[in-house]
Amino acid sequence: MNSEMNLEKLQDQLGYRFGDLRLLRQSLTHVSYGHEFNIDKPLALRDNERLEYLGDAVLDLVISDLLLESFPEAAEGQLSKMRAAVVNEKTLYEITKSIRLSELILLGKGEQRTGGNQKPSILSSAFEALIAAIYIDGGFNAVYPVVRFMFAPIFKEENHIISFQDHKTKLQEKVQGKLRVTPTYHLISSRGPDHAKIFEIEVRTADRVLASADGPSKKEAEQNAARAAMEVLMSETAGEDHQS
Repeated sequence: MNSEMNLEKLQDQLGYRFGDLRLLRQSLTHVSYGHEFNIDKPLALRDNERLEYLGDAVLDLVISDLLLESFPEAAEGQLSKMRAAVVNEKTLYEITKSIRLSELILLGKGEQRTGGNQKPSILSSAFEALIAAIYIDGGFNAVYPVVRFMFAPIFKEENHIISFQDHKTKLQEKVQGKLRVTPTYHLISSRGPDHAKIFEIEVRTADRVLASADGPSKKEAEQNAARAAMEVLMSETAGEDHQS
């Protein structure tokens, strides 16, 4: 199937037809491709990075509105946690798989060799750029139903969203209750190119390293480290209970 037919199929899946297909193509153009093949274009048209920036904000706005509508009794703090559970790299990556976005991403030669079209960070960023492209092309009234449709399967899992718990908050409550100290998070290393960095975060108490974990952002690495630390503490608690 050629690229034009793929773009047609993508628009069918989104339920939206672009007036300006150049926006759609730009949203699918990774920075590595832009550096190699679009260097003569203005920065604003070279790749999807600027669109990704806008798409992130558009997604937050639409999902926030949908959450307010779906959970009229939820408090602000709970809504924020729900939004974090809905709008993150993992869920965006799952959506890109459902619309086979990996087949349409334009990558530079290096990213092609390393399987860039399967990297969650690249695909989730491209989805954010795609959302921005729809917003620019058709406005808020065009992008709102697309986001609602794309996220409908996630919103059907209401129990998952409602029961979402912030791992850092859970760990802080556990450590403060048991040790009377607050856990701290420390950046150990970062690796990879600027557009696809992996961060390693370590979580500590005053005198102990509890766990460390990686993530595509510092925030996600902290959450992963907190989750790992909770598993360590729960295992220790289980061992203490067994000994007693």
